[in-house]
Amino acid sequence: MQHVKIPQDRIGVLIGEGGETMREIESRAEVRLDIDSENGKVEVEKTGDPIRGLKGPEIVKAIGRGFAPDEALTLLDDDMMMFDVIDIDAAARNKNDLERQKGRLIGENGRTRELMEELTGASVVIYGTTMGVIGSPKQVDVVRSAAEMILDGAPHGSVYSFLERKRNEMKREGMEFHQFPG
Repeated sequence: MQHVKIPQDRIGVLIGEGGETMREIESRAEVRLDIDSENGKVEVEKTGDPIRGLKGPEIVKAIGRGFAPDEALTLLDDDMMMFDVIDIDAAARNKNDLERQKGRLIGENGRTRELMEELTGASVVIYGTTMGVIGSPKQVDVVRSAAEMILDGAPHGSVYSFLERKRNEMKREGMEFHQFPG
């Protein structure tokens, strides 16, 4: 059994209308969720396949970090799918700097965040003082690198070029992986 703590305002999203989301997570991840809506603590207990059960706490954390339940459930689509959290607060000197850093990661009208998603294929959410990423290990690694570049003050144009270069590399690797000799 694992314990996960999520923000109070995300408990309703985790439970869903009439408990619908909670039941879907329980059946698809083969876990049982015990949600304490007073303090945001969620107990995740494996009930079936232990490998699927390992994804249960990750799904709960992803919803707690701002992902929609449908996106969080994509963690079950493939054994390689992973969830990662980047702490924006750690890169900020004060509250004003935190807001500036979040703004840089989001970009004008959300464009930077959207480009991270489009060019890597990962899902990206910025919530509170964190940035959450769901994708394959390679996708998550590229988004993390791009986010760190932005948090270190790199110009957006350089980050976009980096993302495009990485997308082309991932495409090439994908094609080489699927080529059949002979």
